Amino acid sequence: MKDTILIDKNDDVLIALHDLVKGQKVDEDIVLLEDIKQAHKIARHDMKKGHKVIKYGHVIGELTSDVKKGMWIHSHNLVTTLNESPSYTYSKHTFELEKPSKKTFKGYVRKDGRVGIRNDLFIISTVGCVNSIVAEIKNEFIRKHPEMSNRVKIATHPYGCSQLGDDFSITRHILQGLALNPNAGGSLIVGLGCENNRLSEFMDSLPSHDESRIRSFQAQDVEDEVSYGVKLLEELYDNMINDIRVECGLDKLVLGLKCGGSDGFSGITANPLLGRVSEIIGQSGGKILLTEVPEMFGAEQILMNRAKDEASYKKIVALIENFKAYYKANHQVCYENPSPGNKDGGITTLEEKSLGCIQKAGNLEVEDTLDYADRVKVNGLSLVNGPGNDIVAGTNVAAAGATLLCFTTGRGTPYGSIIPTIKIATNHRLAKNKAKWIDFDAEAVFDEGFEKPTQDLLDLILAICSGQATKADENGNSQIAIFKQGVTL
Repeated sequence: MKDTILIDKNDDVLIALHDLVKGQKVDEDIVLLEDIKQAHKIARHDMKKGHKVIKYGHVIGELTSDVKKGMWIHSHNLVTTLNESPSYTYSKHTFELEKPSKKTFKGYVRKDGRVGIRNDLFIISTVGCVNSIVAEIKNEFIRKHPEMSNRVKIATHPYGCSQLGDDFSITRHILQGLALNPNAGGSLIVGLGCENNRLSEFMDSLPSHDESRIRSFQAQDVEDEVSYGVKLLEELYDNMINDIRVECGLDKLVLGLKCGGSDGFSGITANPLLGRVSEIIGQSGGKILLTEVPEMFGAEQILMNRAKDEASYKKIVALIENFKAYYKANHQVCYENPSPGNKDGGITTLEEKSLGCIQKAGNLEVEDTLDYADRVKVNGLSLVNGPGNDIVAGTNVAAAGATLLCFTTGRGTPYGSIIPTIKIATNHRLAKNKAKWIDFDAEAVFDEGFEKPTQDLLDLILAICSGQATKADENGNSQIAIFKQGVTL
């Protein structure tokens, strides 16, 4: 096995493919001047203080001291070059993309033509006060229907009351989006009765839907809220139990993209591999949702240059600038990133992290930009507003209509969204050590190149879309979280 990899011919750094030791000679006849951990950066040549270091063919930061060939480059000698108010321009770039595919999966066609990859029952709390009731309803229903033990998903949260303005609006719209996700064969909405997320207003403002698949009630209005909730869930179950899977093309897929616990391999293995699959699905008429706006900082100009037209470009600029304004309003530095785990894994600056993160969408043209809980409307790639937080980001794309979440990780996580979540490891070590968490090992690209692993990952995605369980499904991991930024009364 090779010791290092050069990502782009213009890069100033090599990436260690495994742990290396001082004095070792590696590719390009470089003698290491210190120990280098897997996925960390090695100087290819001598560089002076102030030199702007290139990785992925782009600047990832500036050196704070002189560096010799064979030295380790990381947080001790490299800092971000990003500033709070960069200027943007639109210069459209197009790329040769992966070819479309005629592969299929078996999904559930809903009344509005959308397709779910699961036929689950969702229970949605309008307010945190009824979370325990929702859990009791689920448990009692599963006691009667043990075959549904992994198919009842609850959307519980601490919000829905004492919220104002945007926070209140986001909470309602996210919950409505989840209730109407195509993976829900039926959704039960449970309110309390005195919250400001009023059930009557929630239901009146719920977008057009199949009424046979929605039930709702307020706990204060019934004598026994658990038995009443189970009764309504039984009605939904009766309405969806005879739904069958039918053959569907990739144009019916809505794929959410997420990365968490990234490492120095993320932008070399898992993210570009997922990007190739995203291109295939997007080119086949499917929908791709890329979120985590702060993890676009430093690579946003690349996305802007992939906007389909100038109007789309302006929407991307607004998306980025509005999120930076949110940071400033809370007196936070926009570039307070990467996380400690990212740094342990070899990522030094936000631009380095972002250049790797955006690869999950390949080089697809940006078709649209969505705000919180906007439902995806167009085929191809849409950018979705929201933070990088794993659970919030996964919830955002599910509320927008994603039926599957592909989650790349270099550090590992047991997390699973309310929609099936495929965990894609960036490296063999993680895939082996956390086999109960990880669905796919993307370091296969070092052994086999990209062509076979791309088809292998696509085939796994289609098998999961046709009913195969993910590791998160098997472990019962299913969570939501709602973005909050304002006052709590």
